Amino acid sequence: MIDAVLVGCGAMSKAWLDAARQIDGLAIVGLVDLDADRAKARAREYDLGGAVIGTSLDAVLEQTRPQAVFDVVVPAARRDVAFSAFAHHCHLLTEKPLADSPENARAIVEAARQAGRIHAVVQNRRYVANVRRIRRFLDSGAIGKPTSIHADFFVAPHFGGFREEMAHVLLLDMAIHTFDAARYMVNGEPAGVHCQEWEPANSWYRQGSSASAVFDLGGGKIFTYAGSWCAAGFRTSWEGSWRIVAERGSLIWDGHEGLKAEMVVPGRDGMFEKIQPIEVPALDPADRVDGHLGIIRDFMRAIETGTEPETRGADNIKSLAMVFGAIESAETGRRVMIAKEAQ
Repeated sequence: MIDAVLVGCGAMSKAWLDAARQIDGLAIVGLVDLDADRAKARAREYDLGGAVIGTSLDAVLEQTRPQAVFDVVVPAARRDVAFSAFAHHCHLLTEKPLADSPENARAIVEAARQAGRIHAVVQNRRYVANVRRIRRFLDSGAIGKPTSIHADFFVAPHFGGFREEMAHVLLLDMAIHTFDAARYMVNGEPAGVHCQEWEPANSWYRQGSSASAVFDLGGGKIFTYAGSWCAAGFRTSWEGSWRIVAERGSLIWDGHEGLKAEMVVPGRDGMFEKIQPIEVPALDPADRVDGHLGIIRDFMRAIETGTEPETRGADNIKSLAMVFGAIESAETGRRVMIAKEAQ
């Protein structure tokens, strides 16, 4: 049995608690929020009558002595939560993004290393079935090495609240899902980025609702991202819409179930090489999926076996470096190198 305290009982906590109650061997023994009434409401909603409720994470951890902390707070509070968790010898699973700044991200990862605790991030787009299928297909070499990765993300949600007032809203709040998926699918190592942000006339956000970026993912791989939080009409999937060009063919994914690939075959059809469809194999039974549920299970398995989870902070910081590199490029108007020490 693994006991966990969840801190941050806002809207996102529902996804965590929905997943947690499906997992045998996991007990939520404490709920922490600056608003005690909100924490109490979550406890009632999820029948957690035995959970300790509090506004101080340190106090609840002292009382409950759990093995793990689930961090669902706003990014600005993430460093304090992490340091508190590690001080109480807890493993830490945190909502994305890992931190609100490169400095805080590095500090959290280093604190986890020094504490000898497992630290992972809920980067749940990796746990989408077709993301797993694409990675395995590309790793097989069926269409050669990927060279160009293109992702479009066009969704127009009216969130209300803090998102509509925050700076760099698309890059900081959402783009990391797409960046991490791209890095994962082609096994990329971010090296540089050029990015532009803008606020179109149709936007209801304060700043940064639209962005375009070009990343160098190393090894001759270039990743282009085009996105908007305010593009009404022809909405893409929340996973985006993808085209991956490789040495001997291409793959396209609509972000839903539409996943197909074509490969070059001998011969020409006029000035074009001949092309034929190639099957993208089904999900491998060994692949871990299921979003928050899959990640929490992976995190628990890591605690029980002493292994590292796939979305460990020491790896996820590379995707976060893509976000902060893109923001710096948008602010300065120049290409930004993503140095190894920034990761």
